[in-house]
Amino acid sequence: MTPGQQRRRSALRAAMTLLVAAAIYEMLARSGAFPRALVPTLPTVAGTLYAMLLDGSLVRHTLYTMYRVLVGLGLAVAIGLPLGILMARFRPVEYFFMPLVSVLMPIPSFAWVPVFILWFGLGNTATILIVVYAASFPMLLNTWTGVRSVNPLWLRAAGAMGARGGDLFWKVIVPGASPFIITGLRQAFQRSWVAVVGAEMIAASAWGLGWVIFDAKEFLNADIMLASLAVIGGVGFVFERLVFGSVERATVMRWGMVRAAKD
Repeated sequence: MTPGQQRRRSALRAAMTLLVAAAIYEMLARSGAFPRALVPTLPTVAGTLYAMLLDGSLVRHTLYTMYRVLVGLGLAVAIGLPLGILMARFRPVEYFFMPLVSVLMPIPSFAWVPVFILWFGLGNTATILIVVYAASFPMLLNTWTGVRSVNPLWLRAAGAMGARGGDLFWKVIVPGASPFIITGLRQAFQRSWVAVVGAEMIAASAWGLGWVIFDAKEFLNADIMLASLAVIGGVGFVFERLVFGSVERATVMRWGMVRAAKD
């Protein structure tokens, strides 16, 4: 089976799953077991989604949220990736930072929202820093695990062939750790979405998908809430399939690291 056929089959399976879930929801919405205002039908949600896209409000809210996610994720990668590599390569760095990571990681990012509001006020700064906090740990720990998991035989073989310093790092360590690094990036992106929506509900001033959901809840506008959730899920799906899938095909599959990651 060619890669194109595999992707089409995967897309068909995903479409079937979504259609079944949509059918179950629609049956519940039309069953009368729940008030129509609280569980609107899919055509109602679709109409609301279309109207919000048409007037541009949903696009603007999505762009605000994406800005916070991407800036926070970029900062988290800039912190977690090099720190994870340093922790894996140098024991004193690991001994210093690992206790701090072990203490901070179990604290939910949402628990920091009131503290960050006190420190940084409402708006982008507090929201982005919440995203940085949430996304840094999966990036750091997956990078640390990946670099430590590089086969020592590869390092010795590369050293025997004269690889030193930068060559050893870029041609052996990075390809060997890449499956873990990409997994960390995926997890960091997922954690970023969870964090940004929660933070926007409290810390955002007036824009963002999380703010839309929270504001709609106050007026029992379940259709607006579900339309916003659909956008969040759609953006996450696109990033997972197109962005991270492309990165994976350009790195671990190209380098032949998929089998090594599974063994």
